[in-house]
Amino acid sequence: MRLLVTGAAGFIGSTYVRLVGDEHDVVVLDKLTYAGRRENLPEGTNLIEGAIEDPAVVREAMQGVDAVVNFAAESHVDRSIDDQEAFARTHVVGTGTLLDAARELGVERYLQVSTDEVYGSIESGSFTETSPIDPSSPYSATKAAGDLLVSAHFHTYGIDASIVRGSNNYGPRQYPEKLIPLITLNALHRDPLPVYGDGRQVRNWLFVEDFCTGIHTVLTKGKAGEAYNVGGPDECENIEVVKRVIELTGGDESLIEYVTDRPGHDRRYSLSSEKLKAELGWEAQVHFAEGLERTVQWYRDNEWWWAPIRSGEYREYYEKQYGKSLR
Repeated sequence: MRLLVTGAAGFIGSTYVRLVGDEHDVVVLDKLTYAGRRENLPEGTNLIEGAIEDPAVVREAMQGVDAVVNFAAESHVDRSIDDQEAFARTHVVGTGTLLDAARELGVERYLQVSTDEVYGSIESGSFTETSPIDPSSPYSATKAAGDLLVSAHFHTYGIDASIVRGSNNYGPRQYPEKLIPLITLNALHRDPLPVYGDGRQVRNWLFVEDFCTGIHTVLTKGKAGEAYNVGGPDECENIEVVKRVIELTGGDESLIEYVTDRPGHDRRYSLSSEKLKAELGWEAQVHFAEGLERTVQWYRDNEWWWAPIRSGEYREYYEKQYGKSLR
């Protein structure tokens, strides 16, 4: 297939391109914001720089493609609390622009990459695809709106579209505003390790390569009009994640610093992947202990990748967010 993969210079999208690039002809459309980096993509990738909310750029990029996989997103909840407009522009206007172009150009297949956060928080059990949408943040609310647009285009226009919702991803090349790379790099530098609230928020951790195999399974085998959850094999409290990273980096638990919790912070996420396993045969392969060790080692071995980030825009963001400077 010839694939248009949007937002593929980011963490998850670039992993997907690395997974499928040898098998399929891939065109990448990416705005190259702070978290989208050319260095994330394999050498020789066909990259078009532009925004998915720009109809002219989208139509140029979509010429002759068989399928669209939409990773394009503003992905950090904290930033959505400060600036929801950017999230609405990408997740709602951008998704609508992609769907319109796919329909008008006769693209055969469309896949929306979404998140477990559209379901909100769950005290016990796991969300299924029939669970109600109940987002808690501007990030998850705008992602949910994008999902609903996809469903509407399936029902109204008959577009062959599906949605895939992943649980908390982690792995190499994740921008260090997210928990695991943030704690890893801070621990390596002996910086304070900020933990929201009491740190007992529970997340369902999914290694990024497993998510990408789930995404491709849905693209190639999924049914039009359906949503599929891709959940990780293990759950863990945030504070336990931090302590495991400290062990792997040789850090010090005295550096843990509990900070004011995020407004509207969801307490627990958990996704059931039974539908994806039963209908399409997908199952996660990497348990959290193995995946975390591989991830921490990658950051140890790839200072060239993260050093420019910690000296640039991220440093200003971090100081604003946590009130402290990085070493």
